[in-house]
Amino acid sequence: MSVTKTLLKIAAPAALLALGACAAPFRADVSRFQALPVPAGQTFVVQAADTRNQGGLEFSQYASLVAQRLTAQGYRPVESPRDAALVVTIGYGVDQGKEKIVSRPGFGGFGGFGYGRYGRYGGFGYPFGYGRFGYGGFGYPGYAWGWNDPFWGGTEVDSYTYYTSFLEMRISRTADGQRLFEGRARARSRDDSLPHLVPNLVDAMFTGFPGNSGEDVRITIPPPQRG
Repeated sequence: MSVTKTLLKIAAPAALLALGACAAPFRADVSRFQALPVPAGQTFVVQAADTRNQGGLEFSQYASLVAQRLTAQGYRPVESPRDAALVVTIGYGVDQGKEKIVSRPGFGGFGGFGYGRYGRYGGFGYPFGYGRFGYGGFGYPGYAWGWNDPFWGGTEVDSYTYYTSFLEMRISRTADGQRLFEGRARARSRDDSLPHLVPNLVDAMFTGFPGNSGEDVRITIPPPQRG
């Protein structure tokens, strides 16, 4: 069996085990501006920034998450805006995605005899390792025998799509409309599923809530425990 095939047999299961053993944490950039009073049971109601979402099942799920976090802070939810001292407005969304090009060393076949910085043919492994310009396999300047790449296969180019999601939250005083809180959480991910993204963005928004006014922080949410 060739060395390359042996390494592939070893590397593939190891990579699968690594992927299965841990999920990536969720990272979000959060900016907050606030002049909130000390929580003392002030009543609040959660509304949608986009009125088309108001009353929808999806919005209701996200509004419930926000209400839970505010309740834990010491505020009290009510059903009607007429009974609320504070109005909490939330908006959320995800873009259409952008393509990112990445390159990495890869396993591949052998190339041909070449000229330049790296030789392109590993032949029988003389010399084993790189063939660099001026240090060829048999000492011939400018030519090289050796492996083409640290991973013996040159550079592999790949692409993937990433998405940018956001959660915006505003808190205003009902009596006079005075703005007391403005927050925005933004994240990049390979996933564009709002039911997965929004709860993570809510967690990020309420980490260290209400935060220092004018501060932009990176929040890391650990992946859920397995089992």
